[in-house]
Amino acid sequence: MTLRFDRDFDPRRGEVVDLGPGLRRITANNPGPYTFAGTNTYLVGRRRVAIVDPGPDDPEHVAAILSAVGGALVEAVVVTHGHADHTAAAVSLSRATAAPLAGPAGSTVPPPDRLLGEGDRVDTDAGPLVAIETPGHCADHLCFALPAEGQLLSGDHVMAWSTSVVVRPDGSMGDYLASLDRVAARPEALWWPAHGGPVRDGPAHARALKAHRLEREAMILDALAAGPLTVGGIVAAVYRGLDPALAGAAAQSVSAHLDFLGEKGLASAGDEDDPRWRRTRRGGG
Repeated sequence: MTLRFDRDFDPRRGEVVDLGPGLRRITANNPGPYTFAGTNTYLVGRRRVAIVDPGPDDPEHVAAILSAVGGALVEAVVVTHGHADHTAAAVSLSRATAAPLAGPAGSTVPPPDRLLGEGDRVDTDAGPLVAIETPGHCADHLCFALPAEGQLLSGDHVMAWSTSVVVRPDGSMGDYLASLDRVAARPEALWWPAHGGPVRDGPAHARALKAHRLEREAMILDALAAGPLTVGGIVAAVYRGLDPALAGAAAQSVSAHLDFLGEKGLASAGDEDDPRWRRTRRGGG
């Protein structure tokens, strides 16, 4: 199964982009190696609206969202997870619209007025927004299905432009792989991530992402078979030709893989005097 990325995306920052009868997107001006072209804020509904992933607390971005909302009733300001590039404008928008903040319980999220878990709904005039628990990228990550539209808002869990980094200490590679299985079984085909353009066949892309992660795991084990290595040494061995700007993300993902390999008894960590990882006998080394 081949993993293909699509980086062909015009963010049209600050503009309201119609994605269908019940869905619009506004991309914030916060591009970077982790955010790609910027954070995508989604408006679900027209008269009764949910604002999903409000993004950075940038006055121009907030103003664009409020202008797009107009006189509509905002049912909730919703976050997929607690990272600041998704949540920083949440309080500003909640106050400006008198709408509750809804999302998972996360350490970096302002305390939600309404906690969302598996199957919980936020109602809009475009149909319900249904929460799907997808831990992995971080412990509190949620995706949101739009059953009436046959679409899904995938947050940072699945994106078209890149793999998702598993952010320790609360991120978990084991949880991430299980969450990929969960969304791959969903009926919605068209997915809208929080960064970059759409994933045209979400279930197939999720399966390819899992295959890629399992291949990366095998590469890490092969690298350790030659002898103990630090995380940095594994990154150098496994990520050939890596963009230096992504070295930190690669180290995060390698560390998450190593934690998972440790849980399975396939690798073991060193200590402060020798921080190298080793392949265990159970792993064949």
